[in-house]
Amino acid sequence: MSVMDVNEILGILPHRYPFMLVDRITEMDTENHSIVGYKNLTFNEPFFQGHFPDEPIMPGVMQLEAMAQISGILLNKANDKVGEIAYFMAINKAKFRRKVVPGDVLRMEIKVTRLRSRMAVVEGKAYVGDELASQAELMFGYGA
Repeated sequence: MSVMDVNEILGILPHRYPFMLVDRITEMDTENHSIVGYKNLTFNEPFFQGHFPDEPIMPGVMQLEAMAQISGILLNKANDKVGEIAYFMAINKAKFRRKVVPGDVLRMEIKVTRLRSRMAVVEGKAYVGDELASQAELMFGYGA
């Protein structure tokens, strides 16, 4: 059911291990500016080793980064900027609602709320199952 697998994602995003936080894209609507992507979390994720050794939790900033990476895929496709990097510029209204732990599958839903030629704002939500784990408004710009 993948719209985009990891090999296609690697062709768009500049991120690589250990900072690649997107495993697959299952929905992408470039007309309505929305996308759904996933990160499968295993105990082997580097951040779990130090955050925290006795109770591994995915850091909130890593959840936001995963949303930003998925947003970058959508923005490059929807804004006809394939080959350019959408730079993460601001975070607003970030909230963390539940722990994200090894074994979880993080489903991220992104919707563009503002799109201009050199800037975009998206609303991102991350879920584990049907439970909201985190959310934020993210802003992006394209370099000059």
